[in-house]
Amino acid sequence: MDKKKLLILTVVIFSFSVLASGQGSLNTFCLESKKLNANGMYVLGGWALANIAYGAYGWANYTGQLKYFSQMNLFWNTVNLAIAGFSLYGTGQLDCSALSVADALTRQMKTEKVLLINAGLDVAYIGSGFLLRYLSTRYDSRSDLLKGYGNSLILQGAFLLVFDLSFWQVLNHHRPESLTSLGFSASQQFNGIYASFKF
Repeated sequence: MDKKKLLILTVVIFSFSVLASGQGSLNTFCLESKKLNANGMYVLGGWALANIAYGAYGWANYTGQLKYFSQMNLFWNTVNLAIAGFSLYGTGQLDCSALSVADALTRQMKTEKVLLINAGLDVAYIGSGFLLRYLSTRYDSRSDLLKGYGNSLILQGAFLLVFDLSFWQVLNHHRPESLTSLGFSASQQFNGIYASFKF
């Protein structure tokens, strides 16, 4: 075999080994992301189930503001349970082997962005709860309903704020570590994402 053919063969083998190594790391990153997302949804789903059970009990057995507090907890967490369920289903359907690096990064950053937006909404929920509590002092005929719903919004908003910020921190911390192992550096720009190889 002449030197030219040997050089070409060496380059081809090296290229395949780099791609295989990167794909293995990408697959690991994707699988770890799936596990983190699933764990987050198990926490949200567990909170939702506990609140639904307590809410159903309280709605049936309590009176006054506790009845409405329980009622709102049940309504609110029916939505939380649906979100957790759909997210778990979507995570389970994700095929890591079919993702490119750009796809994996886009999915991760999109999730992080959604969590930060949700955290802003959580603050609004808490504020709405305090507003309802304030209004309960001005409308005696609806005092129990407004105070019960207000207390529920404060509780649910506070939980979701802690949940969303904690989940965002976990994913944000996971991303840089995993990208280093992928051999990539990534930066989020206003116009999207770019990635560069590091050799």
